Amino acid sequence: MNVADLNGVALDYWVARSLHDFVREIYFTDSGEIVAIRGNDRGRPWDGRFTPSTSWETAVVVLERARRLDVREQGEAGAVCVAEFQGGHGAAQGRGESLRTALLRAFVASHFGVTVSDVLRETQALTGARAVAISEQTVGGFVEDLPRPDGQIGDIQSSPR
Repeated sequence: MNVADLNGVALDYWVARSLHDFVREIYFTDSGEIVAIRGNDRGRPWDGRFTPSTSWETAVVVLERARRLDVREQGEAGAVCVAEFQGGHGAAQGRGESLRTALLRAFVASHFGVTVSDVLRETQALTGARAVAISEQTVGGFVEDLPRPDGQIGDIQSSPR
């Protein structure tokens, strides 16, 4: 799939995949129509919908990572954005019907190039630029105290000191 053709859920998904310094888990809500993420962006926890393609409030996480930003055109024909991003692989160009779409496409292109694969519509953990499908359990939600077969029901043991 060409990055220049990404819109809606696909664009939101690939933006989340590009934010591997921030996003630790991607999942879908509303019957797979909305991208949602879990992560921590510079001390701000995030657990919920992630829709940068429709919201500047969400897209600001991309804008904050811009090192250089050049908007070449904007008007009825749309916008062209050339940008370099923190964590990206050099300058990339994005085109879109709006400045936000052009910025997001440039961001994805700076991390993955001009083509990407299809959207993986499963809950997944990000490890660097790689996504790995996981069960419903969250990345950070692993149980530290494993169940003990010799434990008794209702045994809460002593209080922590």
